[in-house]
Amino acid sequence: MVADGHLLLVLHEPPEPGVPERKHRLFWRSPEGSWQATVKPAGLGAVYGHLDGFTRAVDELEARLATARAAADYFAVLQAATPLVRTARHLWRAMQDAREGVPKDHDLIVLRDKADDVQRAAELVHEHAEDGLAFALANAAEEQARQGADIARASHRLNLLAAMFFPVTAIATIFGMQLDNGFGQSGAPFVFWGVVAAAFVLGLGLRASLAPRT
Repeated sequence: MVADGHLLLVLHEPPEPGVPERKHRLFWRSPEGSWQATVKPAGLGAVYGHLDGFTRAVDELEARLATARAAADYFAVLQAATPLVRTARHLWRAMQDAREGVPKDHDLIVLRDKADDVQRAAELVHEHAEDGLAFALANAAEEQARQGADIARASHRLNLLAAMFFPVTAIATIFGMQLDNGFGQSGAPFVFWGVVAAAFVLGLGLRASLAPRT
């Protein structure tokens, strides 16, 4: 707010993750160019200190982003960066309005540019966190698909093995281990091995019917 040469800045502290409330800070510039603030240190240094707090917050997020590996890590950075980006944009807008309201104050030009740097840095962290989260999710989905394909191949091999021995077990179940009708002694042992061979031929044929087509 600008009136009669006075400038009043109503700014907010860097947001904390999980805390919806925003603490405000007031900075007042007199027509003579002296500054007062509701925080320490007093004077113009209070405004610079306020911007430095945003710079430190962005640096902390960049450090967390550099060590992020899992999707939960990227999501945590993104959750903290979203309100920071929004507050940094409002901060730059306020400093731009102050610059336009008191155009002859060189310090306001420097503060406006510093706020612009904070805003850009916060937006970059937010974008990189989004990219990292998207990559982590895509990588997890790809790994899950790869594991599903391995399980499918293993299941197919098991089905082929079961199909090969299914006729043998079926014939053994039908005739049983004891053949009282004399079939077991007729033409022994050629009849027995012939039945076994026929069963395996049927198993191989069933296995071939289950093989994947190119």
